[in-house]
Amino acid sequence: MMRIGGCGAETACDSSLYFALHKGVEGIYPFDHKNLSKHVYVDFAHMMEEYLWPRWTGIDKLSIFVDGYSKYLEDRGVTCISMDTLDGREPYEKAAAAVIRQIDSGYPIPTLILNHKDRMLKDYVWHWFLINGYEKANDTLMVKIVTYSGYRWFDFRRLWDTGYDHKGGLILFDLDQ
Repeated sequence: MMRIGGCGAETACDSSLYFALHKGVEGIYPFDHKNLSKHVYVDFAHMMEEYLWPRWTGIDKLSIFVDGYSKYLEDRGVTCISMDTLDGREPYEKAAAAVIRQIDSGYPIPTLILNHKDRMLKDYVWHWFLINGYEKANDTLMVKIVTYSGYRWFDFRRLWDTGYDHKGGLILFDLDQ
């Protein structure tokens, strides 16, 4: 089911698990984060779909993700996480700096790609996923894209330059501890 239309909810679930496991955020994950299982994760995903349910056009705006995930955090009593957005129309340099800053700060980056002219990225069109790593060599920024329990490395410039005006963007987390 998640592959059919729940990528926004799955991205929020993965972000929640990350904050529970790696940042010690209490209450963000409603189950025992030390004993993960597929069955429990599916239950969690269904809970998250109440906040980030697939609409007719999907979760096609950064604001929909922020609003839904903020409501989830509020309902769980989690007040230490804030979110900002970086629109996909921003210049590559600004986006690359944000990716490096977020990853260096230890945060995953929920990412939305709406359209893309590069056929190699067809599986990421109209899709939410996480960026959770980077490697930089000279002028090339490679990012680790995680979705549906798998990952791939992509040139971030190639990923960011979709060839369309309607692009998506990044969710930028901050943690007040």
